[in-house]
Amino acid sequence: MSVFTRSRAAKVMGGIAMVSASALILVGCAGTSTPTASNSGEAQGSDFKFPVNCDTAAPPDYTPEYTSTSKGPAKDLTYTIGTALPVTGNLAFLGPPEIAGTEFAADEVNKANKGVKIDLVQGDSGDTDNKAYETEIPRLLNAGATAIIGAASSGTSLQFIDQVIAADAIQFSPANTSAQFTGYKDKGLYWRTAPSDVLQGNVLGNLIAGDGAETLGLIVLNDAYGTGLACFTKAAFEDAGGKVVSAALYNTGDTNFSAQVSDVLAADPDAIALITFEEVKTIIPELVSANFAKDKMYFVDGNLTNFGDEFDMGTLTGAKGTYPAVDPKSIESFRTDLNSFWTGTGKPELKDYTYGPESYDAVILLALAALEAGSSEGPDVAAHLQQVSGGSGDGKKCTSYAECADIINAGEVADYDGVSGKITFDKVGDPTEASIGIFQYGEDNNYSFLNLG
Repeated sequence: MSVFTRSRAAKVMGGIAMVSASALILVGCAGTSTPTASNSGEAQGSDFKFPVNCDTAAPPDYTPEYTSTSKGPAKDLTYTIGTALPVTGNLAFLGPPEIAGTEFAADEVNKANKGVKIDLVQGDSGDTDNKAYETEIPRLLNAGATAIIGAASSGTSLQFIDQVIAADAIQFSPANTSAQFTGYKDKGLYWRTAPSDVLQGNVLGNLIAGDGAETLGLIVLNDAYGTGLACFTKAAFEDAGGKVVSAALYNTGDTNFSAQVSDVLAADPDAIALITFEEVKTIIPELVSANFAKDKMYFVDGNLTNFGDEFDMGTLTGAKGTYPAVDPKSIESFRTDLNSFWTGTGKPELKDYTYGPESYDAVILLALAALEAGSSEGPDVAAHLQQVSGGSGDGKKCTSYAECADIINAGEVADYDGVSGKITFDKVGDPTEASIGIFQYGEDNNYSFLNLG
């Protein structure tokens, strides 16, 4: 495992890139934090103008104040947690591992019987096209949820975050990576177990440069996630000596990407970064039919999946991708247990595990914070989340709800290290340590962890 640095030397990094909060210093100036998109039809190549104003990619400075009047630990507390994860929409392929993670964690908390019982109410976030969240969020809040886990999509979360905050409920995402949330004025009620895309962009940009590409094209989803990650990838790639020569945006709900593919290919880039969601399934065949080198395609957390026989064998051989993850071998037993639990409820076997660990950890952390607070009210739980994650710096290490609950019930401070990593929240609800896994596709169009030495 190598320590990640923003330099050309990153080409020799291992399959996991690690950074601490000090590495999450953003490129650009603090501003509105949502990169401004312009038309994607700008001239490509030497006259190319990047279609996103990356000067606004950095989050504003905001530190919430936390207050809690409750006293714990809880003795017999029922905690209603809702989920707004993607059952439908362009991230629905990520739904099963995330939903399974929440169900598995709630089951373990309830079986432990150590002061908190979770009443888990599942819901659908949908996406910004079908807008399932418009009916689901009110339903979850009306059901008594004082915490909502989701959405997976940053752009979708931004559609209902204010509604959740106004209800004094916690919004806790296992998969939001947009930098916009770091400085969001959330009264301390927004948390996430996934790291900011500042990290993934740095890793991806350096990976592509380290593989020898001197020019880069991008096809980008035009939302807070896509444009932000594109900006951070561009900055890292150009800092490493490369040049972004083409980029094209598309919107949620679009089904035809021929124009975007043509625009990007016209600049003849050495590599193409696909910063998309499920739409990549339509984009891949177009790139293949244009004879673009398959080992010069780069995927991200929003679309890295095991495609298998959805394409002809060998379609993606050598393509690479990144997403926030620890070495899969280190959590092999968790994956096995999660799949066994999920199939035991009558569901099909999990195809992917992306953000499953982060979803599991979200429920465990909420349960531990509620236990310590002796309350399930949003502000009370939020006031304890940093401490149970180890953010106070004086807790006892523990790796399960039951183990941590015993520490809390004994009147001591627990420091939970989860299956997704050490987590350790800062004051704005971001993890201060994170890792980005690097993966590569084989002949079977499935990906595996890449150990680069």
